[in-house]
Amino acid sequence: MTTGGSSTSEGGAPAGTPAAGAGSRRVPLSVLAWLWVGLPMTYGLYELIQKAAQLFTG
Repeated sequence: MTTGGSSTSEGGAPAGTPAAGAGSRRVPLSVLAWLWVGLPMTYGLYELIQKAAQLFTG
């Protein structure tokens, strides 16, 4: 019997959530997504700092 309208599966995870094994497959995808965004952003910030230094130092 469930209370408060939240149902859980036999494993204790909320209904509709992926199994524990499915989450481990998302780790490489998450790393790739962070690199896809983080590397260009880091390069852009590096270039910004260089240009700002040139601007203020002449």
